[in-house]
Amino acid sequence: MTVVRVLLADDQKLILAGFQVLIESAPDLEVVGQAATGDEAVEMVRATRPDVVLMDIRMPQMDGIEATRRITGDADLAHTRVLILTTFEIDENVLHALRVGASGFLSKGVEPAHLLDGIRQVARGESLLSPVATRILISRFLQTPPPSATPPSNILNGLTPRETEIVGLVAGGLSNDDIAARLHVSPFTAKTHINNAMTKLGVRDRVQLVVLAYQSGLVRAGDRSTYET
Repeated sequence: MTVVRVLLADDQKLILAGFQVLIESAPDLEVVGQAATGDEAVEMVRATRPDVVLMDIRMPQMDGIEATRRITGDADLAHTRVLILTTFEIDENVLHALRVGASGFLSKGVEPAHLLDGIRQVARGESLLSPVATRILISRFLQTPPPSATPPSNILNGLTPRETEIVGLVAGGLSNDDIAARLHVSPFTAKTHINNAMTKLGVRDRVQLVVLAYQSGLVRAGDRSTYET
């Protein structure tokens, strides 16, 4: 059995203790450390190389956004995924964290089973965004896109027609199983196409893939209903 190694980053000791007890109750999950500041989180990630970091946004010294940026921007830490913990569903801080490389987010009031499943999902290299959250995220993102981050419209030219099609479906909020059913292929084949597209485009996960699909013009706000299931 593969064990997912988790680092906890939050300045509230009670939350850290509760998450640790919950996570270690699962036989396939292990807490490898706790950090109370963004600085500590970055240092501990470099020291312990966890699979997933549960990252609070509001922490002293260095906030979770900057800590996430440093972790996801370090090529030596490419294996580590960051899962944001938030009090609100989607606010500007969550958007900033996703922009700098977080793989998704969870509310601090999440059901225990959902938290454990979310950690596993992110550890597999998937993003943790529901279709509804994806649409909200993209809508908010497109209202205030960072000018320097807008790619040229031909950025997707290196993809095959099938990969381009699947990127569009991902941007519509479809899961691997949904895409497989839509295209009459296996979930493994769908995931392979998605991974190939992410490699060619130089993005870490589905969150960045979704944003890139909208920024490049492959998918537009008015096209979302095309991908409804």
